[in-house]
Amino acid sequence: MAHSALLRTFGKTWMKPLTLVALIAPFAFLAWQFFQVFTDPLSDAMGTDPVAYIHHFLGDTAIRILLITLAISPIRDITGWAPIALIRRRIGLAAFFYAALHMVAYLWLDKNWDLGLLWEDMVIRTYIMLGMAALVLMIPLAVTSNNSVIRRLGRKTWDRVHWLIYPLAILAVAHNLLMVKIIYGDPLIHAIILTLLLGWRVARWVLGKLNAPAAAA
Repeated sequence: MAHSALLRTFGKTWMKPLTLVALIAPFAFLAWQFFQVFTDPLSDAMGTDPVAYIHHFLGDTAIRILLITLAISPIRDITGWAPIALIRRRIGLAAFFYAALHMVAYLWLDKNWDLGLLWEDMVIRTYIMLGMAALVLMIPLAVTSNNSVIRRLGRKTWDRVHWLIYPLAILAVAHNLLMVKIIYGDPLIHAIILTLLLGWRVARWVLGKLNAPAAAA
């Protein structure tokens, strides 16, 4: 009973503000590192290639937060703790925020806002095209992640729109994998986690279909 009461208190009082702090923390950390490099050109806070560091940091952060978004439903269903679903949209918006920053940093630091160079990169490098496609698919999810839009669309239509999270997650992880010449480390871990999260959903759907006739009998 005490355990349940503690979880209820946490869900009502602390979960949302602590989630917000956790989602802001990577940006604050990157800003602090940028400040160190800006004020001291000899600082190694971002390694020998600050531009590459910023790209990878923002991209990895976006993918990890996206994977956390996909992990909310399994955690809720396995633990039975429904309040965790209340932070899913907030986490999803943070994933879009970091993905957009990743794109802005690429256009600004690498391409100096030259859209022609961006197009050339998309044609030559498959992983750039996949990353752009993932970001484009995130836009309708971000735009519709508020209560007023849910009311206007209706829950059923809103759910269908947010099915886009599955193809965009696959595109984002594929983008991450194709960026490296040898598949190892974080990109591989991201791919394994996504496979497990999608596999759990497929298995749950299959079991639901198999159990439906027995429930109807």
